[in-house]
Amino acid sequence: ADYFSLMVLGLVASVVLAQGSLLHAIGMVVLGLLLGLIGTDVTSGAQRFTFDIPDLADGIGFVTVAMGMFGVAEIIRNLETEADRSVIIAKITNLMPTREDWKRMIAPILRGTSIGSALGILPGSGSILGAFAAYSIEKKVSKNRAQFGKGAIEGVAAPEAANNAGAQTSFIPMLTLGIPSNPVMALMVGAMIIQGIQPGPSVITEQPALFWGIVVSMWIGNLFLVILNLPLIGLWVRLIMVPYRLLYPAILVFCSIGVFSLNNNQFDIYLMALFGLLGYLFSKLGCEPAPMLLAFILGPMMEEYLRRAMLLSRGNPLVFVQRPISATLLAIAVLAMCAVLLPSFGKTREVAFKE
Repeated sequence: ADYFSLMVLGLVASVVLAQGSLLHAIGMVVLGLLLGLIGTDVTSGAQRFTFDIPDLADGIGFVTVAMGMFGVAEIIRNLETEADRSVIIAKITNLMPTREDWKRMIAPILRGTSIGSALGILPGSGSILGAFAAYSIEKKVSKNRAQFGKGAIEGVAAPEAANNAGAQTSFIPMLTLGIPSNPVMALMVGAMIIQGIQPGPSVITEQPALFWGIVVSMWIGNLFLVILNLPLIGLWVRLIMVPYRLLYPAILVFCSIGVFSLNNNQFDIYLMALFGLLGYLFSKLGCEPAPMLLAFILGPMMEEYLRRAMLLSRGNPLVFVQRPISATLLAIAVLAMCAVLLPSFGKTREVAFKE
């Protein structure tokens, strides 16, 4: 019951933090839950929503949905707009911050790290919102607010610190509870499941090498980012100048290879193309795909914990409000939904996303 209520709270949080219409976000969550039901029921062995298509008996792969919604859909969106890919390349003389820069950066870095760490744990787009929240707060508290938009170093340091902190703390719910806090963590969950590793509380005890390996990899990865990025800045900038007519076929090929290699099934490629068209349609309708992706991952787990709770309680639905942890989580979820329905909160939410 506690795990089910926690996942309900996670989906509600993803709705609250989703950009755009609240109704659209709820619709995307419902769609994700429905997609998660496709396949063979583990308990009864009955096929659900497969429409007599044998390839759907095992359900829809997460990678197929993610590649379509975020890969193919993005290609279609880029093809309809003639983006200017010209880049101004100037000679960079010094990359190291001065003593004055450090004095101006320390406080924004600490504030940005705190904001990013707190928001990164939240399901939905918390880690992304952390950077924007840090920038907005820094714009109000900084002594050099008049320079924002004109190269103020505080406007770079705070959101970048929040972005990095959010990327690290988003691992916490994924490794401890098995709940992805954003689409990137959902991809990580999919990768771990493919390798036969079930994310959750048992990871730390059953897979200590994996857990501590991830922790150490963050330190090594950040070190290599510094070593690689500074000398190769010129190369990365020139990559942006590659014509998109050469990039998008390569992206499609890699997406297709990745999807096909999972099950060696060409039907998955057709599904990826279908979800690419759906993703493009959702972007036109102003629907953010992240809540759908989170619901698609959490849906089967929610169903499993719901069934377990009902079996243990012998069919008594009051078990979800009789247990203190479950009742508290559901109460927070209800309060969050009630708050987001208030006109004043909705207006504040709309202004925040516009900023």
